Amino acid sequence: MRRHRAHSFLNEFKEFAFKGNVIDLAVAVIIGGAFGKIIESFIADIVTPILLKPALEAAKVEDLAKLSLNGVLYGKFLATTLNFIVIAFVIFLLIKAIAATKRQEAQEAAVVIAEPTEQERLIASLDRLVDVLERQTATITPFPTLDNE
Repeated sequence: MRRHRAHSFLNEFKEFAFKGNVIDLAVAVIIGGAFGKIIESFIADIVTPILLKPALEAAKVEDLAKLSLNGVLYGKFLATTLNFIVIAFVIFLLIKAIAATKRQEAQEAAVVIAEPTEQERLIASLDRLVDVLERQTATITPFPTLDNE
């Protein structure tokens, strides 16, 4: 009995762990972590030296995260906030690019719809004509006949 429950539990876990959604989520988390490191490097190695260098030099600080006032490390907060703003902006740009691509694909798909050929239009017209004639024939009642009995 105990072995059956353990085997059932393992099968249930295996079904859960190897579902497509769980694997997709795991991949997204890994890619998200790597993306976060890229953004951190972008902030630390590009944005901070270019844009914040004058402010940091005025504060006599080499690293944004080391800014402090009476022991309060507000520089870390500023660095984290700056990371968030850049990440949010990059995600915003990615979503806009994806939406634009989807709109473009939808427009291209709408253009691809071809007009019917002359033969297809003629066949459709003939089909409609046959339908009309069949309806008219169905509504015509024959003349009553006189039975000589």
